Amino acid sequence: MLNDRPYIGRFAPSPTGSLHLGSLCTALVSFLEARTHQGLWLLRIDDLDTTRNIKGSVDNILNTLSTFGLHWDHKEQFQSDYIKDYEEILNDLTKNKHTYACTCNRKSLLAKQPCLCRNTPPNQEPCSLRIKINPSLISFQDQLQGLQSFQLTHQDDDFLLRRRDGIIAYQFAVVIDDDRQQVTDVVRGVDLLDSTPKQIYLQQLLGLSTPNYMHLPIIINQDGNKLSKQNHATAVDLKEPQLVIFKLLSFLKQNPPKEIQHAPIIEQLQWAINNWSPLPLKNLSSICNND
Repeated sequence: MLNDRPYIGRFAPSPTGSLHLGSLCTALVSFLEARTHQGLWLLRIDDLDTTRNIKGSVDNILNTLSTFGLHWDHKEQFQSDYIKDYEEILNDLTKNKHTYACTCNRKSLLAKQPCLCRNTPPNQEPCSLRIKINPSLISFQDQLQGLQSFQLTHQDDDFLLRRRDGIIAYQFAVVIDDDRQQVTDVVRGVDLLDSTPKQIYLQQLLGLSTPNYMHLPIIINQDGNKLSKQNHATAVDLKEPQLVIFKLLSFLKQNPPKEIQHAPIIEQLQWAINNWSPLPLKNLSSICNND
């Protein structure tokens, strides 16, 4: 862990549309954590998946964060500027026999059909690139969800490093990105909890530091579904940002006083920084949005 280093947090949205209430909530908590630790809050645009990127989304994200007073430190970074770096590290992993080419598709793997590519190299193109997992027990202390332990096996956990279409995979890129930006603390949704041991495995393999992790309860609708772009979550309302911030602080069990409900954003955020505590969120996996 990086307890002896200055706090560096980050928010890393994908440019696949507008920020919805769930993604803004993650940004807000990440921002508050950084500010209460007198640390840096960085913004990274995860734009490697060009098949899903939507034109104009980056400007929309930047405008939304600014509207809600969530101002980041240093210039925002784009994953797409570092493709050469990812490829160099992938080449090193391949030279050291930590990867293998694979032609299996997601549908066959979800159906639990065995992947034979690990032991029988495919003789066709295109191929994806997978990590060779050595059976490992990965444990870490999550700041909200407590002690987590995962048994990784090569049968189930040989995750993608590069897709068949040549796009660098999220699980790999996020590890390299966090190390490049010297991120000490990662705040994200509990729905990504099972990705963390795979990323820690890769960090250990590459000799990188492991950040501290805080996995937040996700915001769900009345049907129990996560607020997400896949579930057609609507963009946050930019017309009355004070009401949205007040609502989020209430969701996060911070008990904001009613007198700040219509206060300027800067005053709301200053109150939130002065009073921020993640403890009411411990061991929660979801928060229901009744609107």
